[in-house]
Amino acid sequence: MSIHFTHRLARQLALAGLLGTLGLTAQAAADIRIYSRDPAGVGFNDTTPVAPIGGNPGTTLGAQRWNVYAYVANIWAQQLDSAVPISVNAGWEALTCTASSATLGSASASGYWRNFAGAPQRNTWYPRALANKLAGVNLVEKNGSDPALPANMDIKTQFNVNLGKSDCLPSKPFYLGLDNNAPTNATNLMSVLLHELGHGLGFAAGTSPQTGKRITSSGVGYPAVWEQFMLDNTTGKTWLNMTDAERVASSVSTNLAWTGANVAAATPLVLNAAPFATGVMPASVAGLYKIGTANFGQPLSTNGLTGEVMPLVDQADGNTGLACSALTTAQASGIRGKLALIDRGSCSYAIKVKNVQDAGAIGVMIADNADATTPPNMTGVDATINIPVVSLLKADGAKLKTALKSRSRTRSGMFFTLALDSTIRVGTDLAGRPLLYAPLVYNSGSSVSHWDTSATPNLLMEPFNTPGLSTVLTAPKDLTFPLLKDIGW
Repeated sequence: MSIHFTHRLARQLALAGLLGTLGLTAQAAADIRIYSRDPAGVGFNDTTPVAPIGGNPGTTLGAQRWNVYAYVANIWAQQLDSAVPISVNAGWEALTCTASSATLGSASASGYWRNFAGAPQRNTWYPRALANKLAGVNLVEKNGSDPALPANMDIKTQFNVNLGKSDCLPSKPFYLGLDNNAPTNATNLMSVLLHELGHGLGFAAGTSPQTGKRITSSGVGYPAVWEQFMLDNTTGKTWLNMTDAERVASSVSTNLAWTGANVAAATPLVLNAAPFATGVMPASVAGLYKIGTANFGQPLSTNGLTGEVMPLVDQADGNTGLACSALTTAQASGIRGKLALIDRGSCSYAIKVKNVQDAGAIGVMIADNADATTPPNMTGVDATINIPVVSLLKADGAKLKTALKSRSRTRSGMFFTLALDSTIRVGTDLAGRPLLYAPLVYNSGSSVSHWDTSATPNLLMEPFNTPGLSTVLTAPKDLTFPLLKDIGW
């Protein structure tokens, strides 16, 4: 996400000057100026002939790249409100890639400012473009420096010039259309650019998630503006109140949420209602349980399905059954009219569910067979399955199995409701706050400074590029700009 490099000024894009050519309207609330550092024949200056595509009128590879940048910059310019021009240094360079994976691009704020006139909070770092907006002046220029020098520009970006070559993800070259309609065998440059400029404008923690250390001035570390909004649900602390070591632990906690008011207001409009299993009784299993859902069977609803839970026992080791073959009459009698608890493994999800449905179960709960932090979402094909199917974490499955040991042959006394909870959204904590990407294994360049991948629908600022991302940055399509508003935009 954030890679620093040496800049070389080659040419500037004055955004408004290209809008007529691209069929856009010049009503931007901010003035974004793109400067290219590419040498002759490279990147934006590549003269390889190409045919116009997806509304992009360019006839050379370089011109099409430039037009996409102009188009995306205009999307951001019309979203932002700043009286100070925003300068972006851009180039096409060789980034890390193999035949099966690639870094598409990277961007970062060129620097951070604190204690400037107009700063909402003292001793707090703000990314350069945002600091200029809040100050109402270009702070570099105010200090007597030239803002047109590459090192003084507000945002640094670079994109993978080799993408699509035989040794650099050849199956996913950049799509240079302006219609946001990339084919499945291409990478939409528009969404990549939108994403990376978001980082440069301030969608990044600033504070290091790998070391927990803050940006320093004269040897003293000060918090970045993000810290006050980053709540660790495990400790109950925000990053603002943590030690370096606690911030490191939080960055791999899977339990880190964003608390900003603008995001909180937008979240119910953007993210889907979350699926949950609710333990009704007995008291030993009461409460909410994370569940995964299936792409087959009856979808969950907000009304929900409540039923008595019974385990299928067809294994000599005493675990719940695998249901990989048709159930016997005795086995069927235990789960008929019930929610069947079975185990993952040995055969496909669809086969398991079909077997217990044929035996009369009204729904299925599948306990995972491996430790994980998120229950698996299940895939399968069987149009005849018409009951709801959910998955449970391995630990939650074990908890239910323990409580079910005291059941009778046909009754358990354990009741669960499977439903969509309209008060909680997919990709949030139990209080409805969107989760930041904090996987158990630290992912350099991705951890913390993105939304979690569990968010549904997919969000622009998740760590992985996915098809069909919106170019709208606000609710009801996305949470990118609400977060930027939380930090001051």
